[in-house]
Amino acid sequence: MTLRTQIYPIMLFVAGVLVLGCAAPPDRTEILVAAASDLNFAAKEIIPLFERQTGHSVKLSLGSSGAFHAQIQNGAPFDVFLSADVLYPQELEKAGLTEPGSLFVYAVGRIVLWVPKDSPIDVASRGIHALTDSRIAKVAIANPEHAPYGRAAVSALRYFGIYDAVGGKLVFGENVSQAAQLVQSRAADAAVIALSLALSDSMKAAGVYWEVPLQAYPKMEQGAVILRRARQAGRLEAARAFMETLKSAEGRAALERYGFFLP
Repeated sequence: MTLRTQIYPIMLFVAGVLVLGCAAPPDRTEILVAAASDLNFAAKEIIPLFERQTGHSVKLSLGSSGAFHAQIQNGAPFDVFLSADVLYPQELEKAGLTEPGSLFVYAVGRIVLWVPKDSPIDVASRGIHALTDSRIAKVAIANPEHAPYGRAAVSALRYFGIYDAVGGKLVFGENVSQAAQLVQSRAADAAVIALSLALSDSMKAAGVYWEVPLQAYPKMEQGAVILRRARQAGRLEAARAFMETLKSAEGRAALERYGFFLP
């Protein structure tokens, strides 16, 4: 055997290794997730977990559940919808816009009254009745027309018999995150928002909250569903994997850290 014939197989082996080393990684899919804005902080823990475990990626859109519901009905190309209630996903399911059998309740939300730390009112002792104080000129809530957390806030005000006294003070964010931004920027003096936002580092550092009793508003079951578009776009398996991450012990722990009850 000549030196040339000995070297040639070695060169082929090395070339093969190089080709394999440079080969494209397995298919990675980017899924489009529409999430209620109460998930702002929890989702940003769950998504990296999903991406590490699967190699897929997520393009996240945060907003009001009602706005997403309307956009999905009009053909918005989302793959997964994480709503702040279960009604909007159920309506999409009835309209044939979801993957059959994919709807489930992933969390139960809670609301709080939040004020800045230097607020003149004591929410710890007065609770939601503090909103009737003349020193509170504006109270931020999510728009109840299309945000479940806004509807929960209105229900709580009515439950405690102060809606008439406070209704004229209400200012609306398009979603519950925007309501939180209104009070953080001092465009409002107080806000009724999601506990999941009040437990974020930024809001804990800037203010205090009083948790609204659960009996004061309807139970806030939150539904997740895979949308029909996921199958049409070839992203169904990645969407299913995302839902499994949401249901996993790690996903549930992230939700729990931000104050959600688990079903």
